[in-house]
Amino acid sequence: MSLKDINGIILVDKPSGITSFGVVSKIRETLKVKRVGHGGTLDPLATGVLPILVGNATKSASKFLDGEKAYVGEMVVGIVTDTDDSEGKILSSVRADAKDVFDRVKGIAGSFIGKIKQIPPMVSARHHKGQRLYDLARQGITVEREPREVTIHELRLLDFESADNPRIKFYCRCSKGTYIRALVHDIGDMLGTGAHLSMLRRVLSGPFSIEQALPLDEVLRLICDGQTDKILLRTQDING
Repeated sequence: MSLKDINGIILVDKPSGITSFGVVSKIRETLKVKRVGHGGTLDPLATGVLPILVGNATKSASKFLDGEKAYVGEMVVGIVTDTDDSEGKILSSVRADAKDVFDRVKGIAGSFIGKIKQIPPMVSARHHKGQRLYDLARQGITVEREPREVTIHELRLLDFESADNPRIKFYCRCSKGTYIRALVHDIGDMLGTGAHLSMLRRVLSGPFSIEQALPLDEVLRLICDGQTDKILLRTQDING
């Protein structure tokens, strides 16, 4: 297969510590093709399924990528950060009883099911007057953000770890555009203790599941070995 004729979707299991655009750049450089994009931003902290669109597939992104998403995440209760995740500066910290917190979060989880309003975090990829919010945040600038309606289809607690600041693992299935760090922030507010997101893994993106995705290093190796056909999904073969 000639690299210039490559059109389709490559499913990457994004590692932590790299931006979605960083993944795109690595694949674009390795494939040596110009038209490469991604199907839904994951924060540098987050891991999981990241559809990479190559060639003509970039034209039909919405066909596959406007669907629901699903995540496994972990929240730390009692610690608030300025980014609502573990990479931010700690703003406040209070102790909380793990079992009590788990039961309370389980009790209020239902209030987040359905259509809810979220305020996009300042550390997000949304635009404000032509600039990304996260670029403004890096400059110490905070701007007003309009609440956006999203849908939480499912929110389940999976496990908890007892500590001065309990860690609760959860599963969330939601609409495109949902900010999980904002969800955790709002749960923390409802608890009265605050909370932040300490781990996030996307396990579903539209019709694509994490089981279909390959680690970035393996994807790059297969491309270099001339085995791109083994990892490339043709858009016409996908039920979006």
